[in-house]
Amino acid sequence: MLPEAHKSFSYEDCKATADWLQAQTDIRPTVGIVCGSGLGGLADLLKDQVAFNYKDIPNFPQSTVHGHAGRLVFGTMKGRPCVCMQGRFHLYEGYAIQKVTLPMRIFKLLGVDTVIITNAAGGLNQDFKVGDIMIIKDHINMPGFAGINPLVGPNDERFGVRFPCMSDAYDRDLQQLAMEIGQDLGYGDFLREGVYCVLGGPSFETIAECRMLHLLGADAVGMSTVHEVIIARHCGMRVFALSLITNLGVMDYDSEEKANHEDVLHASKQRAEQMERLVSSMVNRIEPNNNYI
Repeated sequence: MLPEAHKSFSYEDCKATADWLQAQTDIRPTVGIVCGSGLGGLADLLKDQVAFNYKDIPNFPQSTVHGHAGRLVFGTMKGRPCVCMQGRFHLYEGYAIQKVTLPMRIFKLLGVDTVIITNAAGGLNQDFKVGDIMIIKDHINMPGFAGINPLVGPNDERFGVRFPCMSDAYDRDLQQLAMEIGQDLGYGDFLREGVYCVLGGPSFETIAECRMLHLLGADAVGMSTVHEVIIARHCGMRVFALSLITNLGVMDYDSEEKANHEDVLHASKQRAEQMERLVSSMVNRIEPNNNYI
């Protein structure tokens, strides 16, 4: 188990980190972006960059996964101030769930009102192909069924309410905007929407698990995103999320296919440019979040 794996972080801890970052840069981001496996190139689109290695940021975890750079990058995208996580944290790295989601609370205290989250995911929907981009419309939090939820423990009302609503976790206006932009960009053949299911990982899913998740209504499966979404919504931030389908879940016992991380990174590289164009166009056209708490 990693050191301090079970330490929770108070409002004061999060504020200290946000204050430290604000003392290092004049950029005051309104949009926060989280880059999934192999999708760190999104941060390279930022102009006037100010970047921090995770290891240098007080209280911040460190990314241990290949394909996750481990930098927090401030800058402007299409003239809008942004902060971008190049690399995220996962339960399977040994971190407590409160530490996995810590950056979302720091985003909130930095002034972020809209979060854009990307991930690499396995396709369960039989109509999906490798390289498809799925707009997430809802999620299934499998670890949550076992009580693994980032809001477990004392609630600090300065962040949000004790029992936050999740039926509107993914902003419908932003989903519609993404569909319109995708059509304008000519992405109609590979832009999808669906339900994302999170598992703990790091082992990929068995055939029986893929079949079960598909029956439950999941279109894609991965090991991230949902916990960040829960905290972002708890904090009153608006959420938009995308999955890049980098492999297809194996559902046939006669199949010779085997999921592996190298294929995930390769597929991410193939489609990264289109993902980046979609996200940057979203940032350009997002209206300020007037419901921001």
